[in-house]
Amino acid sequence: MVTPMTEDGDVDVAAGVRLAKWLVERGNDGLVINGTTGESPTTHAPEKAELVAAVVEAVGDDAYVVAGAGSNDTVHAVRMAEQAAEAGAHGLLVVSPYYSRPSQDGLARHMQAVADATDLPVMLYDVPGRCGVRIAADTYARLAEHPKVVAVKDATGDVVSAGRVQARTGLAWYSGDDAMYLPMLAVGAVGVVSVAAHAVAPVFAELTRAWDAGDQAGALAANRSMNPAVEALNGAGMQAAAAKAACQLLGVLPSRATRLPITPLTDDEVAAVRTGLVRAGLLES
Repeated sequence: MVTPMTEDGDVDVAAGVRLAKWLVERGNDGLVINGTTGESPTTHAPEKAELVAAVVEAVGDDAYVVAGAGSNDTVHAVRMAEQAAEAGAHGLLVVSPYYSRPSQDGLARHMQAVADATDLPVMLYDVPGRCGVRIAADTYARLAEHPKVVAVKDATGDVVSAGRVQARTGLAWYSGDDAMYLPMLAVGAVGVVSVAAHAVAPVFAELTRAWDAGDQAGALAANRSMNPAVEALNGAGMQAAAAKAACQLLGVLPSRATRLPITPLTDDEVAAVRTGLVRAGLLES
């Protein structure tokens, strides 16, 4: 989930609560708060805790609330995990330490330290394009032995490896890339942690129901119908800004404001997002 902000850059908790309720009403059965799409590198500890607490109070009985606890500083990541637990989060999303490019042993020890910090279940987040390091198969196997490590958000784009590691570890596998959800389902994934679900959650839910029912044709049709929105919100690589623009176009957020170094989409960029939403049947032309 994006972190709504006012035009002067303050976190807008009230708008965050409204957005969380809207997202759950539209079929999202879980929300990630303070992840990368939530601009976690530029929001601060009190803001993170306040937003988690507010969202849990608002939708915690109806959806699973996962809090980001990612940093390239292990002590900082542990502190984030502890604060998220105190704020009432149901689980943690732990990304690989970015920029540091640790060894596989360092990567495992970092994630184990965060998992040790609370009683919350942990979803590992593998996104080498942003972090510069990929979780190796043997490291997954090592981490899967930890009782709190239960799931993976996979943004590697490697479907073959995903299927093999999921089968080896038994971890619950989630696509971390909207466009890869359908192929990831084919090798054992159970869900998606999505940017485009800000706009097309009902279609993701439809796709999932069709796949679970053995209706591959229905799943393919759903996938194709939402492709314009998926591309519009992900194609330029500015997912947080694009998702905010989409939510503003859909009348859910009053502002598409962001914090530097993320900048709001320009009017021309917003027009491209709008075109994607129109082509996906989400807005009138």
